[in-house]
This record gives sequence, structure tokens and C-alpha cells, in this order.
Amino acid sequence: MMFWDQTLWNLFHRGGFAMWPLLFCSIMVVAIVVERFCFHLRQRMSEISFQKELKRLLALKKIREAISYSRNFPHPVAKITAHYLSHLISDEQRANVLRREGSKILKEAEQNLKALATVAHLSPLLGLLGTVTGLVSAFRQIEIRGGQVQPAHLANGIWEALITTVFGLLIAIPALAFFHYFENKVDFVSWRMQHVISELDEFFRKETQSKFDPSILPRVNPDPNPRVDAQNTQARGEARVAP
Repeated sequence: MMFWDQTLWNLFHRGGFAMWPLLFCSIMVVAIVVERFCFHLRQRMSEISFQKELKRLLALKKIREAISYSRNFPHPVAKITAHYLSHLISDEQRANVLRREGSKILKEAEQNLKALATVAHLSPLLGLLGTVTGLVSAFRQIEIRGGQVQPAHLANGIWEALITTVFGLLIAIPALAFFHYFENKVDFVSWRMQHVISELDEFFRKETQSKFDPSILPRVNPDPNPRVDAQNTQARGEARVAP
């Protein structure tokens, strides 16, 4: 495969030392994205069929059968349903269990997203580092030759400057896109678990005081703003101690 009349290996070689950490970042992005897709594929379930069978069992007051049926599925909705039905007697205990298990499920859904966001932030900076070193190399040639330079003398430095920038952006853009994609899936999982708890509360005429949305867990802020991070940390602390 050729780019700008150059093979990938030639481009990699021309990019200088910054291409090695960029290569490592690209491998990390591919590995994390594949792992997250496999994780979500393993949890696939037909929610319509699940809810239809669950409602049938509950209508027949077959609670134990409903618990056993829910435990057959790895989907978060099925997991939280099983925990709910296993703690019907005590409202306080049920709320504590659902809060703990729901947070655990969300933590699993967020696994490796922090690393993905880190790569998305670092890749453009590594590309910028390569750009600076390439320009330094080009100006060094001007100094060595006393200003009597030809464009060919500066070509290597300019190649290094531009290639590292290109590859840094090629890694960062899909990494950030996949980060937000998987983050939205985590938010949807949280909403679905809250929704099924609300439906079960309505069915059993109970009120469960449990809250487990992704904001109470250590989330990754795509905008590396220390002031925003501090505010989010304080908000998560207040959420944990709130009744």
C-alpha cells in the first residue's frame, strides 16, 4: 500500500523516533476497541423476549423460576432483575444490593475506557513532538550549511514534522470517536437498569431507593480541564454520601 509514493515502512522510517510510541498507541486503540466490542457482543440478549417471559412468570407468582430464568443471561438488565427478585422482603437491603451490583456492572462496562481516552489525548501530543523535532532537524541543516541550503537538504526534517502530525491525528480521531461510542453504551446500560427497576417497583408496588448511574463512578473526562475534573470529583463524593 502506497501513500504519497511511499510505502508504510518508508513513512514510518521518515517519521523518526516519535513513530514508535505512536505505533504503540495504535496497537492499544485496536486492542481496546476489539475487547470492548467482544464484551458487548457477549452480553447481547433479546430484551423483548426476556421481558415477555419474565412477566409471564411473575404473573403466575413463580418468583424462584423468574430468578433462575434471569440468571441464565449475562445482560445487565437480566442481572439486575435477578438481584431485585432475590431481595424482595427488605426494601433497604434490596436498595443496597442493587446500588452495589449496579455500580459493579457499570464499572465492568467502563473497563479500559480510561486508557482509550488517554491514548486519544496523547497521540496528537506525540505527533506534535515529532513535528517540533522535525523542524529542529530542518533548521539544524540550515545552520550546518551556513544558510546555503537546497530544498532537498530540508526534506527529511519536513517529512518527519508532517508525518508524525498526520499519524498522531489518525490515531486520536478514531480513539476519541470510539471512546464516546462506548461511553454512550454505558449510559444506555445505566438507563435500562433503572428502567427495569422502576417496572418491577410498579409490579410489586414497592419503592426502591437505589441510584447507580455512571456519574457516581470514576469517569473519564474527554476535556482535560483540572477545574472541571475537581468539580466532578466533588460531585461524585456528594453522590456517594447522599441518602
